[in-house]
Amino acid sequence: MKELALILVPLVASAAAFLWPTERTRPWLLPLTGVIHTALALWLLVCPPALVAGAWLGFDPLARAVLPMVALLFLGCACYGVAYLKVRAERPNRVFVGALLALLGLLSLALQAQQLGLLWVAAEGATLVTIPLLHFNGTARAFEASWKYLLIGGTGIALSLLGSFCLGYASLHGGGGGDLTFASLVAQGKMLTRPWLVTAWVLLLAGYGTKMGLAPMHTWKPDAYGEAPGLVGALLAGGMTTMAFVAILRVKQVVDAAGAGAMAERTLLGFGLFSMLVAALFLLAARDFKRLLAYSSVEHMGILVIGAALGGAGVWAALFHVWNNSLTKAALFLSAGNIRRAAGGRTVDEVAGMAWHAPLSARMFVAGIFAVTACPPFAPFFSELRIVQTAISSGGTAVVAGFLGCLLLAFFGLTRMAFAIMDGRLRAASREACVRFPETPGLTVPPLLFLAFSVILGLATPALLSETWSAAARFLLPP
Repeated sequence: MKELALILVPLVASAAAFLWPTERTRPWLLPLTGVIHTALALWLLVCPPALVAGAWLGFDPLARAVLPMVALLFLGCACYGVAYLKVRAERPNRVFVGALLALLGLLSLALQAQQLGLLWVAAEGATLVTIPLLHFNGTARAFEASWKYLLIGGTGIALSLLGSFCLGYASLHGGGGGDLTFASLVAQGKMLTRPWLVTAWVLLLAGYGTKMGLAPMHTWKPDAYGEAPGLVGALLAGGMTTMAFVAILRVKQVVDAAGAGAMAERTLLGFGLFSMLVAALFLLAARDFKRLLAYSSVEHMGILVIGAALGGAGVWAALFHVWNNSLTKAALFLSAGNIRRAAGGRTVDEVAGMAWHAPLSARMFVAGIFAVTACPPFAPFFSELRIVQTAISSGGTAVVAGFLGCLLLAFFGLTRMAFAIMDGRLRAASREACVRFPETPGLTVPPLLFLAFSVILGLATPALLSETWSAAARFLLPP
């Protein structure tokens, strides 16, 4: 029952937000719901419930490995959201707050879905409720980003639906009953018809890979991340992409059980390395600093699927990286939102010298840049190191060379922004204004805590989390 509460509590709170009469107090529903949801998720992390055979919902080892992270991510963004909506008091927040809470409920549903059709419904719902979040600023560019996200994301969801049909037909054609629960598909295993199975894998990887933002299906990300409020970008980069990655892991589990794991691993390696390369090249040229974060997300999605292609140890490292990337990206997006409001612009030249206008946010952003480029002692260094070690032990020398080369290019692309923010010359208008951005605790404490989590996860990874990721990796291995 507690696992069902992870879905119902945010959805009930979303309905309450739409009925809430006062703009000023409505945002407090966000942290209140976040506290309850996080408490439930951590409780289930410590005391996971037993799975019910044949159930469409369940807090299985894979959900246990990622859902607490999504809960913590939302809680931090919710606390930031109260201060953010106070600053943006000129914008009505009824739809914004309601959509944020609905997104949390739908992500919780998708991560616990044990049936392919239910997973698709949750992913489609999460896509739709994200649209008003992207359009919150009400600008022409935000409108364009919303439509691009809807069209490209809708195409991905359509491919996922078609792939789900193909996987169901692979079951029917192989003598099964067409049951789309993951446990049933895994049990059917080698009876699944190979041509339909391969077709389903291609379509589902393309569909959920679009939601992740793997290249070349990533084209919605720069616009969406560039125009969305910082906390929305954080939830997209850490929540929506995690949902899509979990979907790919669940489908790969079925493909592995059918004896086609080598094919799935090759495609994941190809998409992963291509995503890292595309992201690195764009990072070297992009000038909009929030678009830089979008391309960094494309890079890290490539890292995740490379880890997933390397077997049990690689899956462990990928799940470790899900936590590291999501929490670190949250710190970057929230501090980037502060910098953008302080600078009144988006390009490298416009945010140069922000160490004077918004000193704490600028320093947190720079620390986040070094974190996502895998600099110790931040956690992404340790998870990426585990992926490299796993690839070396499996004989993937070419994969390691490409992986490290793309990381180096991404480091050059991202650190130029860090130097511009800290040491760049202020614009003349900024020097004349001589006004510092009001960095209130509500706008600075959440990203600071996310950075602290990133350091703690790297230097002192909790044994409970390590065991949880190991259990999830074992759960996904072929029977």
